[in-house]
Amino acid sequence: MIVSNRFMKCIFSSNLTLKLRIMLCSFLATCHTMLSCDICGETVTSEPDMKAHLLIVHMENEIICPFCKLSGVNYDEMCFHIETTHFEQNTLEGNFERINTVQYGTSDNKKDNTLQCGTEVNSSIHSGCASHPKNSAQSLIKDSTLKHEAFYSENLTESRKFLTSREKQSDLTEIKGSIYETTYSPPECPFCGKIEEHREDMETHVKTKHANLLDIPLEGMDRVQCSGDLQLAQQLQQEEDRKRSEESRREIEEFQKLQRQYGLDNSGGYKQQQLRNMEIEVNRGRMPPSEFHRRKADMMESLAIGIDDGKTKTSGIIEALHRYYQNAATDVRRVWLSSVVDHFHSSLGDKGWGCGYRNFQMLLSSLLQNDAYNDCLKGMSIPCIPKIQSMIEDAWKEGFDPQGASQLNNRLQGTKAWIGACEIYILLTSLRVKCHIVDFHKSTGPLGTHPCLFEWILNYYSSEGEVSSKVVCTSKPPIYLQHQGHSRTVIGIEEKRNRTLCLLILDPGCPSREMQKLLKQDVEASSLKQLRKSMGNLKHKQYQIVAVEGALSPVEKVARRQASQVFTAEKIP
Repeated sequence: MIVSNRFMKCIFSSNLTLKLRIMLCSFLATCHTMLSCDICGETVTSEPDMKAHLLIVHMENEIICPFCKLSGVNYDEMCFHIETTHFEQNTLEGNFERINTVQYGTSDNKKDNTLQCGTEVNSSIHSGCASHPKNSAQSLIKDSTLKHEAFYSENLTESRKFLTSREKQSDLTEIKGSIYETTYSPPECPFCGKIEEHREDMETHVKTKHANLLDIPLEGMDRVQCSGDLQLAQQLQQEEDRKRSEESRREIEEFQKLQRQYGLDNSGGYKQQQLRNMEIEVNRGRMPPSEFHRRKADMMESLAIGIDDGKTKTSGIIEALHRYYQNAATDVRRVWLSSVVDHFHSSLGDKGWGCGYRNFQMLLSSLLQNDAYNDCLKGMSIPCIPKIQSMIEDAWKEGFDPQGASQLNNRLQGTKAWIGACEIYILLTSLRVKCHIVDFHKSTGPLGTHPCLFEWILNYYSSEGEVSSKVVCTSKPPIYLQHQGHSRTVIGIEEKRNRTLCLLILDPGCPSREMQKLLKQDVEASSLKQLRKSMGNLKHKQYQIVAVEGALSPVEKVARRQASQVFTAEKIP
């Protein structure tokens, strides 16, 4: 809009300097073009618009508290109210503005309102809470005039009522409540969604319930509780770690124990154990040094040729038993004895693990004295234990029992590894000796006894036919008998007059001096106690036997080798 000629004439007719005149004209032109409200800062384009703005927005209007909607007080009282009652909200409010105050009149003096300069306050009358957006003069103008007049008339009536009640109070700082209810949304917890009525309650909730998320240290009982829970968790974790460590240690010890028990702990084999035990005997004074060197030389010679030195062998046992039963044992109705067999007991080199090897020596000693096996065992002698280990390894190389070979790492020589019924079977089969394994995998009688085992052995020895004599010397080889942790050799069976059965068993753990007692002419019944085993003496959970049945042809050997690749044993019952 162009400035009127009247104002321009006044300016140029004055005593002002030319420069000042030009600046004043420019200022008036700018002000005339865009006018700004000194109260709220709203800009308009003309003086009529500014008059309308002042009349609608600011005339007879009252200051309203942006926090609690308090009204009906003058400017200074409102500033004091905000500073005292809403200090915290006023401090935290982020959008601050300047308030240019105006002298507010009452309804009796509506037409005499003049603008005055204001002072700064740290709060805005245009910004209260999130649910009450800022109302500009322009937006109010867009509403109808009647609507605004009704609003301000109602506001004035309410403010007068409040002012009347306020005059009865002694101090403005005692005003706590609000005439109007707040309509903004209550604060909501950003972590769990809980809604509190007041901001202070929400701050307390977040600090106490979500302190770990805010890294805010707890105080008082909360800190004690948190510390206690942490200590308990640490104690439980330490206990769990201790149990795991203890369990791991026990597992390692059990594994090492099993390795030692079954000779897989890499502590050496027959030769190393023999030398070590002989040195112990010398250190204890039980063996003179000269005897040590003599035995060492004999052992080295035996190992070199692979033949047992015979120092643990006892022969003539079957003959001695035949004499005894002929002349004594009146309680025995009949006895069946195996073919001739020699007893071998464990030595210093295989004590604790060599029973399987010694039982094989007993069985082989019987086969070597039986003409039916001359063809497959021609030229053989009783091998020493390291030689037997080598023979089993050769059988593995031929393809016998690959699964058992892998379990023993395909190696026996130089170890103290135990052998059982499977190794005896493949060793005899590789020598073309016909045999089979029978597994008595569970008890078949009362109190954990195995009557089926006794019946099977009786049938084995008595299958050659009925005889009338009390003592029956059969051509049947001894039977290899295995149970958990030990093996022995069955050389016969007794049938007593009351029809009970008793096995005759040679034990590799029995020393030669005990076996020599059986060779006496007048052998006593007490000497047979170590051989006789009744049904009540054999109560292990499971037994396996290897029974010899004859010789194999080369073709049958190949067939059995292939069958051993999927090894199965006959189970009874």
